[in-house]
Amino acid sequence: MKGFVKLLMVCAILPICLAEQSDLQVDRHSLFYVYTALSKAVSAPGVFEFTAMGLLDDRKIDYYNSEKKVKIPEQKWMKERLPADYWEKGTQSRKSKEQWFKVNVNILMERMRQNNSDVHVLMWRHGCVADKMADGSFKFVRGVDAYSYDSDDFLSFDDASMQWVAPVDEAIPTKKKWDGVPILNQYTKGYLEKECVDWLKTFSEYGETDIKDKANDSPPDVHLFAKEYKSPDTLNLNCMATRFYPKDIRVTILKAKKSVKEGNMNDVMPNGDGTYQVKIMIQAQRSEMNDYECVVEHRTLPNKQIVKVWTKDGVLCPDNSDNNGSFMSGAAVGVLVTLILMIPLGICGFFAYRKGLFGYLKVQNGLH
Repeated sequence: MKGFVKLLMVCAILPICLAEQSDLQVDRHSLFYVYTALSKAVSAPGVFEFTAMGLLDDRKIDYYNSEKKVKIPEQKWMKERLPADYWEKGTQSRKSKEQWFKVNVNILMERMRQNNSDVHVLMWRHGCVADKMADGSFKFVRGVDAYSYDSDDFLSFDDASMQWVAPVDEAIPTKKKWDGVPILNQYTKGYLEKECVDWLKTFSEYGETDIKDKANDSPPDVHLFAKEYKSPDTLNLNCMATRFYPKDIRVTILKAKKSVKEGNMNDVMPNGDGTYQVKIMIQAQRSEMNDYECVVEHRTLPNKQIVKVWTKDGVLCPDNSDNNGSFMSGAAVGVLVTLILMIPLGICGFFAYRKGLFGYLKVQNGLH
């Protein structure tokens, strides 16, 4: 069961792991889905053998599980703007994927020489990232089509070469089989670069008003902390920005005015109230503490950036002070707990409505 717990922690930050660095002036959006299948039922409330969830800019937009077997909207605007047949066809698609995953979890267990004494998890992440341009169009940045098994990478699609990448020997038979079906790889590339971006644009436009109502532009609160690391002479210097929106931000730690550590969008986490938080850290000698400063750049700031310096003369600042705003705010803790509980429910949920060709090809071309 240890591997299962590890998987929950990894997936709790999955939506953030799917983000990437962008220019602060770029309005970047993402649409991701992930299917999650367990090798057997788990005796725990709210945990299902199969789940799927859609995520638009890290917000849940639809959901399916193996108990109710119905794809349902999770946002009011999804329910209002999309016709009934969207949900009917989406339900049928996810039912077929549920069966596909059930078969292929067993195939992988056999390939890995595993028995059914433990819980094994097969997950499929799929989606795209795109930038919204000044004219309202969306420009493709990157796509993801990747499988993991028991929290380890198993198989992923390389969009540039239109080939599958097998990081482990057990995935090589599947890679060879799927690469042997050119139409499958062509469709995968087409979906990631075109169809997924089209749905991302549509969903973003549908939910734009709702999202803005929930999270208005907000400048970051910036806090610096320092703690001893292994010895009194060595410190962990932490720079934390929180309660900001939109998500795009740049946080840089400087030493003597030169950059020594820069965060990226992979470090950004949701607070749960529509705002975000990020924290980066470096190790430094106490005697050099006065040489360090943190620069936070965000488009809501009056001068587009704010600069803060650590407490002078080696005076430590504990990073567990509620008065200064801890990294894991109450809202964030609540979100993390919820996400961990929801992982088997599908925090990595997958699939906006698609036509039947790709689903058919996937069923015909299993992992065996």
